[in-house]
Amino acid sequence: MNSELQLHKKSFQELTTEELYELLRVRSEVFVVEQNCVYQDMDGDDQQAIHLWLTVEEIVVALARVCPAGTHMKEISIGRVITTERGKGYGKQIMLHAIDAAIEHFGATIIDIEAQEYARGFYESVGFRKSSETFMLDGIPHIKMTWTRK
Repeated sequence: MNSELQLHKKSFQELTTEELYELLRVRSEVFVVEQNCVYQDMDGDDQQAIHLWLTVEEIVVALARVCPAGTHMKEISIGRVITTERGKGYGKQIMLHAIDAAIEHFGATIIDIEAQEYARGFYESVGFRKSSETFMLDGIPHIKMTWTRK
């Protein structure tokens, strides 16, 4: 078995049925079950997004999606950021890959996110800055954060 970290990056149309199922399963497990938050995960933005995920031994350890401007948010955005194994740096790696994908696929100079407020420091560590006051989203305090290409 290969225990190396592997990056996967695909458009919605390139995803296999099994890959899509696994990404949606992990998103549901973390955002709906673990965070006890009932919300509509399948929001119609996945079809335009670039999906990225990291695996170790074929198990998803982190994922994110990059949406073009005008889909999830006015600007290009990164969302659905998850790590299933915390404290191993997978979150930072998936975010850096997502920023690269936003630049590569959509020519990003500005990227917005809706970050859970408690994760502000994490997103600041990859170059995002707070760009709104706190607001409630699905019953959880969030802030808008913005990355600007230097």
